[in-house]
Amino acid sequence: MDRRKTRTISVGGVGIGGDNPVRVQSMCNTDTRDVAATVSQINQLAEAGCEIVRLAVPDQKAADALAGIRRQSPVPLVADIHFDHRLALAAVDAGMDGLRINPGNIGGEDKVDAVVQAAKSVGAPIRIGVNGGSLERELLRKYGGPTPEAMVESAMGHIAMLEKRGFHDTKVSLKSSSVLTCIAAYELLAKKVDYPLHIGVTEAGTLVRGAVKSSVGLGILLWQGIGDTLRVSLTHDPVAEIGVAWEILRSLGLRERGPEIISCPTCGRTEIDLIGLAQQVEDALRGVEDVFTVAVMGCVVNGPGEAREADIGIAGGRGLGIIFRKGEVVRKVKGDENLLPEFMKEIDIFLEERRNR
Repeated sequence: MDRRKTRTISVGGVGIGGDNPVRVQSMCNTDTRDVAATVSQINQLAEAGCEIVRLAVPDQKAADALAGIRRQSPVPLVADIHFDHRLALAAVDAGMDGLRINPGNIGGEDKVDAVVQAAKSVGAPIRIGVNGGSLERELLRKYGGPTPEAMVESAMGHIAMLEKRGFHDTKVSLKSSSVLTCIAAYELLAKKVDYPLHIGVTEAGTLVRGAVKSSVGLGILLWQGIGDTLRVSLTHDPVAEIGVAWEILRSLGLRERGPEIISCPTCGRTEIDLIGLAQQVEDALRGVEDVFTVAVMGCVVNGPGEAREADIGIAGGRGLGIIFRKGEVVRKVKGDENLLPEFMKEIDIFLEERRNR
């Protein structure tokens, strides 16, 4: 696929657009006023592979907490501001790396001037975030609802306000809970501007439903070369968003992080708790960043052959497990209770050898 050519911006040293890889973002669901809880979640997100984290700033108390959070954060932070330009100015003063703010809803021209000047002074990009659920009333009347065309017109209006002030350090998002609306809106905007685009299906739902909607919507856009940063929005622990995001990128050959786990869906021939074993292996490898393939199979006869290209794998039968590399048997393990610990030992050996090459 050919990536859409865009301007390049930088959020706290993380390059977005241009020749940079598609970046993975998320948003804390902690109370920003609780510094300890927010820093803890940022660290969890960063460990999972999140590259930029957004924080809600609903009031001055939240703004007052930003400096302390920023000092402890291992990744760039973006302040999410609505309506009150003073919170945006406070976020810039606190050292936040970027703003998510729509200039059209923070007040008059003088307030927009102040925010743009503050962002310019420290090199903080601004993300214009159009959402189908909060479009301007006149656009809803004009288009009869939150259509892709209405969302794009809203975005172009906000963009014009920044460009009027000589500000181009911008990225744009067009989010809707409708997968098809999101796709159409981004396709339209991609033809009109060369700003980096942050893609996402908002309010996508709970873990499975949200992961499916996000994978379909973001996958289609990315396959067309549209999208420079992404967020998978889930009604769940935001750390789970990161795993889904990386799997979307991996499945399209755009980026890789951590092991890819191949496992069979089980059938009537399965004689071990393969579902539990696969989950345990995935959990045990969650913090590993090395890129390799792991197979967890439920058939000692066909498992190694079916997962022949895996770097390392295990195939289990009744009271017996076969550990293999690239389809070749390394050793056999007796006893279901020994499958996980012995397999993890072999993975540790495999990783040590790989890292020492």
